[in-house]
Amino acid sequence: MSFDRNLKIAPSILAADFANFGAEIEAVEAEGADWIHVDVMDGHFVPNLTFGPATCAAIRPHIKTVMDVHLMIAPVDPYIQAFADAGADVITAHFEAGPHIHRTLQAIRGAGCKAGLALNPGTSVEVVQPLLDMVDLVCLMTVNPGFGGQKFIASQVTQVARLRQMIGDRPIHIEIDGGVDPVTAPLVRAAGADVLVAGSAVFKGGSVADPAPYGANMRAIRAAC
Repeated sequence: MSFDRNLKIAPSILAADFANFGAEIEAVEAEGADWIHVDVMDGHFVPNLTFGPATCAAIRPHIKTVMDVHLMIAPVDPYIQAFADAGADVITAHFEAGPHIHRTLQAIRGAGCKAGLALNPGTSVEVVQPLLDMVDLVCLMTVNPGFGGQKFIASQVTQVARLRQMIGDRPIHIEIDGGVDPVTAPLVRAAGADVLVAGSAVFKGGSVADPAPYGANMRAIRAAC
């Protein structure tokens, strides 16, 4: 993974056809996806259950771009190696998921992955300051994690701008997760984000049999930015 601040769209497979993940990933990549975002939820840290390392390992051969694994789980540390072994390129853990986030970020890098730090909407970006040299990506949640299709929390835009200022010239991605569409995407892009996670906004109207809407949806987001 080389670093740049060009706009990247990371479709969330949470919005894809669960019975057809491999084909969905191949279709959305062919239509222009830059990364593939995998939302892992445990029913404990967040109120939903999705999938684990076995699913990640199964879809890895279908991903030609970047496998971006977002762990909305607690505890995190016991599962880092399993997700690394499953082929994750980026593993993102939540600041709020445990007491020793520094150790967690060390473990992610130690497993050979890029280290991501996710913040819930109620967490100030100031907590990132002591960790800037430990992270490759900061994911700001613009909804409360746990479910797809939620409404974008507009007050997070100022957090994005503050984070971008803190990062300076460090090679750290700013990722936005939640409520991203052609209306909200330009707001966070202008504030400094470079990776936009989008679920329903990408997958709506399309299917493996008719993937053209995936491309149209992503082009609409890019054009708006």
